[in-house]
Amino acid sequence: MTTSAFSFTLSATDGAARRGRFETPHGSVETPAFMPVGTQGSVKGMLLRDVEALGAEIVLGNTYHLFLRPGDELIARRGGLHRFIGWTRPILTDSGGFQVFSLAERRRIDEDGAEFHSHLDGARHLLTPERAVEIQARLGSDIAMVLDECLAYPATRDEVASSMQRSVRWARRCRDRLNVLRSQPPDPLTRINAGQAQFGIVQGGVFPDFRRESADATTALGFEGYAIGGLSVGEPNDLMYSLVDETTRRLPAGHPRYLMGAGTPEDLVECVARGIDMFDCVLPTRNARNGQLFTSQGRLNIRNAQYAEDDRPVDPECECYTCLTHSRAYLRHLFMAGEMAARTLNTLHNLSFYLDTMKRIRDAIAFRSFETFRQEFLRPA
Repeated sequence: MTTSAFSFTLSATDGAARRGRFETPHGSVETPAFMPVGTQGSVKGMLLRDVEALGAEIVLGNTYHLFLRPGDELIARRGGLHRFIGWTRPILTDSGGFQVFSLAERRRIDEDGAEFHSHLDGARHLLTPERAVEIQARLGSDIAMVLDECLAYPATRDEVASSMQRSVRWARRCRDRLNVLRSQPPDPLTRINAGQAQFGIVQGGVFPDFRRESADATTALGFEGYAIGGLSVGEPNDLMYSLVDETTRRLPAGHPRYLMGAGTPEDLVECVARGIDMFDCVLPTRNARNGQLFTSQGRLNIRNAQYAEDDRPVDPECECYTCLTHSRAYLRHLFMAGEMAARTLNTLHNLSFYLDTMKRIRDAIAFRSFETFRQEFLRPA
């Protein structure tokens, strides 16, 4: 049977914080890592060349959107997602579950999978665990996520129990289907990346006992890595942090741990302190498009009139192209004028801030000074 080419090693720890590296068929990634979100094969407002130049070693693609447009089989015929979008480094694809379950009135869920109507043309589709595996195999990502059921917050204990148990059953079906694909003769459409790894997802809402049950059942299936899903969906930060702490304690130390969809820079620091290795979030790109910039002095809204004649860079401690080249006054002018360059320059800065924060975290763990870094980072500006 063909197995994954994925491996993970830890190089340093500082308390629960971990520094490591994972290897994939398209290169290595230093952890803790932040993955810019490239939903449709593109990080909004950016060229992938510039995303790589900022230091991003991995990006995230979305199964739901790429399946609907342009289609996973079309991408497979183009040689897979890496070749199609021109990105040579690792890619993680989520299963599409979150997008499907957020459709609300457009979808129906049962044991088989999720039936939904496309937001593009209304066409009906059935996304089963097996189909999610096959779509991601055609995309050829380096890390593929299992299909899980996502619940809105808040949800009742009975709702969470049922959903969590279904997610475990779906995870087993995903693992079984990938093992079948690995054992079959090479197929040009489903073996684009034969070394693809698969991550399981721990669910359980805000109930610690369900989180423990889900973690134990999911790790028993033997995935290459493990994600924590269903958080950063509206619950209080302190509750999220305690659930992350509760869950990471049940996950094997020799595998990467991925917190899905979180979060703010403060969330990243706090969750690294609780043993998380990987993050993704739309905040740096979405907020940039709305004029909010992350800085070492806190958030800055470039739309504010106070910046109309401000010749300072966005962040004097930042060395990104935006901060080295342009003033707050110019960036405000671009934003108020509706210029496309405003989105690009803002996004470049925000991604640089996130990626630089992760580098500083990795260095602090290596020098066993992470707690000092954490306290300084979280100190009010």
